[in-house]
Amino acid sequence: MTRLAANLTMLFTEVAFLDRFAEAAKAGFKGVEFLFPYAFEADRIAAQLDTHRLQLVLHNLPAGNWEAGERGIACDPARSGQFQDGVGTAIAYAKALGVPQLNCLVGIKPASVTADQAYDAVVTNLRFAANALARENIGLLIEPINTFDIPGFYLNGTEQALGIIADTGAANLKLQYDIYHMQRMEGELAATIERHLAQIGHIQLADNPGRFEPGSGEINYRYLLPMLDAIGYTGWVGCEYKPQNGTVNGLKWIAEHGITE
Repeated sequence: MTRLAANLTMLFTEVAFLDRFAEAAKAGFKGVEFLFPYAFEADRIAAQLDTHRLQLVLHNLPAGNWEAGERGIACDPARSGQFQDGVGTAIAYAKALGVPQLNCLVGIKPASVTADQAYDAVVTNLRFAANALARENIGLLIEPINTFDIPGFYLNGTEQALGIIADTGAANLKLQYDIYHMQRMEGELAATIERHLAQIGHIQLADNPGRFEPGSGEINYRYLLPMLDAIGYTGWVGCEYKPQNGTVNGLKWIAEHGITE
């Protein structure tokens, strides 16, 4: 059964962030996710989750100065201390909010950093994060991002991510597979998901082009979503897309694709 989680960074932006939990529950979602919780006290978010009986399925580790264009710092060896501090902050929020897994955006490789240095930094930082999270029974994810939307993003392919996971050697580190990003970078969506299902910890969706809701573009979600059930994927699917004509109106795609929950 497909379990959809509303991404509150992208959906229900017609209202303030803390009001989006109520809107998600009203729309029938049982799970939510978002990029970052750190602008709010954890107890304020926890109150929204409790009030509306929502599961927070995912948020990201701190990713540097987002407003200035940073998209993660794990690939920068000069920022390892900041990265480790961010892991501690993320764990505190995850424990307060009951989050089972956290995503690490590895970032844009600085021009002064070589490919080998970036790789070593990512593996070292992920090993630190995975070990710290494992002590709290929390999973860790890494997500390949397309380089059209974020030029220079260091992690941009499935095989690259799986190589990093293998070299990190952490049992609680898995792949966050974003269908939209991987359509832009690789294609072969169904075959890739099925081949690497055991290493996928979370899936996100949006259509292409435009990163809009399913049914708006070229990706055949009428095939992909039932396929996830058929191959035994039991995790959440995060709805991380930009609604074209308002969030609630855009949710029509769910029923149109045969999803009842």
